Amino acid sequence: MPNLEASLKLKRCPHCSVDNPNLVAAVHEFVTKADNGSNQRQWLAYSCVRCGGVVTASCYPNNRQVQSIYPEPQSVNEILPEKVKTYLQQAIDSVFAPAGSVMLCASAVDAMLKEKGLTEGNLYSRINKASENGLMTKEMATWAHQVRLDANDQRHSDVEASLPTVDDAKQSIEFTKTLAEFLFVLPSKVTRGIEATKH
Repeated sequence: MPNLEASLKLKRCPHCSVDNPNLVAAVHEFVTKADNGSNQRQWLAYSCVRCGGVVTASCYPNNRQVQSIYPEPQSVNEILPEKVKTYLQQAIDSVFAPAGSVMLCASAVDAMLKEKGLTEGNLYSRINKASENGLMTKEMATWAHQVRLDANDQRHSDVEASLPTVDDAKQSIEFTKTLAEFLFVLPSKVTRGIEATKH
């Protein structure tokens, strides 16, 4: 973790994902504590010079090392298959290039379904098959189709389609992360929990 200083050293801005962001202190340092005087922390709020987003960071007294950051920088779970992880991380990192980010989300969804053995046909048929097989709910399939359609609009440069916004890209990322959690992260946690009860 970085230190609480006049600028906050993060790999990426939690808001716009710019690499090595210029996060500068926007307010004077202040102290908070619980009503009984415990849990004292020192805080600074930083503004990203690129996107204007605000990030807060805190440390404990007598130790300048940052203990918490809000919002936390987005990260991809290490347990995900390599292609899924790469596509999803690139989608997050390119959120301010929303057309590309949306297409990367669709690639991540496709890679997830292929990892689950759904390799026949195209993404449309794989999403439907995943819903039929109970791999995802009907609602998740509807959302997955929306990500697919948004990506198709960009890949085929559909004349009628409008360009996606940063908010559109963030929604696609949110769904893709949720699907990854549902298909890979939660089953892994369940398996580890079951194994732990056997010992």
